[in-house]
Amino acid sequence: MMHPDRLTATMEGDFVVFLIGMRVNRPWKIHKWLPVVRAMPRMLRELAALPESGLLSYEMWFGRTTIMVQYWRSSEQLLAYASNRNAAHLPAWKAFNQSVGTNGDVGIWHETYKIAPGACETIYASMPAFGLGKAGLLQPASGKRGSARERFGL
Repeated sequence: MMHPDRLTATMEGDFVVFLIGMRVNRPWKIHKWLPVVRAMPRMLRELAALPESGLLSYEMWFGRTTIMVQYWRSSEQLLAYASNRNAAHLPAWKAFNQSVGTNGDVGIWHETYKIAPGACETIYASMPAFGLGKAGLLQPASGKRGSARERFGL
């Protein structure tokens, strides 16, 4: 549902923004990059079935370099999932390292940011719930939330 108003997102407490993606360096080596592409949907289905995992929401874009933005309740929950021997991540990570590793066929990357209250600001206009607005609480961007400066508390 598209929200026609100007909205901002708020989150209670600390949270984590996790950026993760891959880059297809040798497109003709489908047998190298296709398993990497297929691994993420399995993990997302698994996480969606486990609300206690801490994954709050995500957005994904595809291209030669893909990017996924994930919102997590805590870095502890993100790291617990990444190291869980009974979850889909470790087998996918092991398979990637055995098949591709650092041979250059497929690049992978991630960045993790711990966000404290008041350390970010958002604005959405004529948008459906998206990004932090899907992970957190959407509120009118008016009054004390009317400008970026005010949303930062400056």
